[in-house]
Amino acid sequence: MLSRILRRFPSTIPNLNPTSVLHKVQPLPTNSVSSTAFFSSQRSTLKSRLREEENLYGLFLLSFSPDMAEIAALSGYDFIVVDMEHGPGGIREALNCIRAIQAAGSSTVLRVPDNCQAWAKKALDLGPDGIMFPMIETGKAASDAVSYCRYRPGGLRGCAYAIVRDSRYGFDEGYLRNYTDQTLIMCQIESEEGVKNVKEIAAVDGMDCVMMGPRDLSASLGILHEPGNPKLKSVMRTAETAVLGSDPANGGAYLAGMATPNDKPVDLRSRGYQMILGAADVGLFKKAVVDDVKRFKDGSS
Repeated sequence: MLSRILRRFPSTIPNLNPTSVLHKVQPLPTNSVSSTAFFSSQRSTLKSRLREEENLYGLFLLSFSPDMAEIAALSGYDFIVVDMEHGPGGIREALNCIRAIQAAGSSTVLRVPDNCQAWAKKALDLGPDGIMFPMIETGKAASDAVSYCRYRPGGLRGCAYAIVRDSRYGFDEGYLRNYTDQTLIMCQIESEEGVKNVKEIAAVDGMDCVMMGPRDLSASLGILHEPGNPKLKSVMRTAETAVLGSDPANGGAYLAGMATPNDKPVDLRSRGYQMILGAADVGLFKKAVVDDVKRFKDGSS
């Protein structure tokens, strides 16, 4: 068949013959480039970008739609939080979203439902760029979270690194040397108790970033339905000052936060936040469809 095609179009492919094609395909050299070098040449990690003093902008993904995840990544978000705490998806759905996000050139942070070893182990094996632990209230809880992300003897993480996606199924030969530098560990402060202990939380070795949770914090203060209450603002500033006063290069932490209608992304950036989540995919979609319907009903579209 190939011979007949080539005879029919001799001027288009003048020097090709069906047998020489096979000889053009050569196996990849096994010793020229190690898999370690290959994986280290990939996109910058969230940790390295924070060290370079970049301000990173992200989105919460609650829909667990790989399509929405891919669109968000292609739109230019620096990172996307796949939210297993409040979103409806589990490990399998999270994996599909992580693949879509990373393939589109963005980074993934996986928020687990609880600060426990089992969830951390399952989440980390998927190979996210970061992991977020909710409702951290003490230095001990933050230290536990870090231990769930480290292999023994430095931690408690179960060892399946030769076959899981986090090590590229064992293809990344430098994985055990580099994994602690690859994954960003984030702890959320979402309660009055957490704010009281913010300095010890930020000082925990291996804990990279404190993530403020204003809505749960307002509930903890008894003012859930008062997002503009001055008490919330005051408590938030106390926590922010403590984290920003720490030095990430010497055991401190970076500061991350979620924007709200009363505290916009530009406000967070002006106060020194290094990682900012502007919205959630469900909220953005809701606003878009409500506005679209309204325009039609008003006769303006």
